[in-house]
Amino acid sequence: MDTFVCVKGATANISILDLSNNQITGQLPDCWEHLSSLQFLDLSNNNWSEKIPQSMGGLVNLGALLLRNKSLTGELPLTLKNHIHLETLDLSENLIRGLIPSWIGDSLQQLKMLSLRSNRFFGSVPVHLCQLSQILVLDLSRNNLSKGIPTCLSNFTAMMDKKVVKRDEIIEGSYHSNVLLTWKGQEHVFLNPEYLLKSIDLSSNDFTGEIPKEVTKLLGLVSLNVSRNNLDGEIPSDIGNLNSLEFLDLSRNHLFGKIPSSLSKIDRLAVLNLSNNDLNGRIPWGRQLQTFDASSFGGNLGLCGEQLNKSCPGDNATVMPLGTEVDDEDENSVFYEALYMSLGLGFFIGFWGLLETILLWKPWRIAYMRVLNMLTDHILVVVELNVAKCNRWLKG
Repeated sequence: MDTFVCVKGATANISILDLSNNQITGQLPDCWEHLSSLQFLDLSNNNWSEKIPQSMGGLVNLGALLLRNKSLTGELPLTLKNHIHLETLDLSENLIRGLIPSWIGDSLQQLKMLSLRSNRFFGSVPVHLCQLSQILVLDLSRNNLSKGIPTCLSNFTAMMDKKVVKRDEIIEGSYHSNVLLTWKGQEHVFLNPEYLLKSIDLSSNDFTGEIPKEVTKLLGLVSLNVSRNNLDGEIPSDIGNLNSLEFLDLSRNHLFGKIPSSLSKIDRLAVLNLSNNDLNGRIPWGRQLQTFDASSFGGNLGLCGEQLNKSCPGDNATVMPLGTEVDDEDENSVFYEALYMSLGLGFFIGFWGLLETILLWKPWRIAYMRVLNMLTDHILVVVELNVAKCNRWLKG
C-alpha cells in the first residue's frame, strides 16, 4: 500500500481510488500529498490500525472520503478541514474519540452526508454543525454525546426541500458513495443516500432536554431517529408538518404528555416507535395511526386506546344532557299509552269477531246455546244443594 501511494508520479493523476472490502492490514500510509488530484477515496472495511494520517489533509480536491472501518483510533486530524469540497464524509464504525470538531461546520460547508456513527465521540454537538446548510444525511448515533440537541436545526435548509433526486437523474461518470445507515430499524448500505433520503439519526447517545421544535421545519425529512437518549418534555405539537416522514423513532426516552393529534396527518409514515416513554392520554385517531400495533406505543403506562386494547377513562360513561330525564318520561308514557291502546283494540276485535261468528253461523250458535244451558243447569243444581245443606244445619 505504501509503495502504491507514496511513489511520486505513479498515481499523480488518479481521481478515484477504491480499495474497500479487502483484507488490507497495517497502518494507513502517511504520504497522501502525492494524490492531490484525488476526488474519491474509499478505504472502508479493511483492517487499518492507528490514527488517520495528517497527510490526508493534502487531498484538497477530495469530494468523498469513506473510512468506515473497525479499528481506526485517535482524534480527527485538524488537516481534514482542508477538504473544502468534501460532500461525503463517512468515518463510522471506528474507535475515534474526542469532541466533534467545530471546524467540520466552519470549513466543510459543502457536506451533504456526514456519518460519525459508532465511535467514541463525547461532549455536546457543536452549534457550528448548523452551518452545514447543504447537509441531507446526518448520523451521529451510537456515541457518548450529551447535553441538548442544538436548536439551530432549522439552518439545514436542504432538508426543508421536499424534492428527491432520483437515481436516473444522477450524472453518469460521477463517483458513487456507499454509506451504512439505519433505515426502518435495520442497517443497510446505501448507494448515494443523499440523493434518496434526508435523514437525522442521533440515537443511542446521552442527549437531554427537549426535542427542538425547529426540527418540524425540515419538511423534506424522511427519517428521524432520536431513540435511546434521556430526552424529556413533550413531542413537538407541529410534528405533523413533517409529512414526508417514513420513519420516526422517539422510543426509550422520558417524553411525557399527549401524542400530538397532528401526527395522524403523516400519511407516508411506515415505521413509528414511541414506546418506553412517559406519554399519557388517548392515542389520536387517524387512518395511518390505526395501522400500528401495540409495539409502537408500549411501555407508556398512561397511554390508552384501541392499539393497546386499553380503554380510556370515560369510554363507558354515558353523559346525559340536561332535560334527558323529562324526555325519557315522555317517551315512556307514550310507549305505555300505545301498548294499552293496542291491547284494548286487540281485545275488542277478538271479542266481537267471536260474537259475530256465533250469531251468524248456526252450528256455532246451537253449540254455544247448549254449553250455556249446561252451565246454567250446573249452577242451579249447586245452588239448590247448598241451600238444602244450610236448612239442615239450621234445623239441627
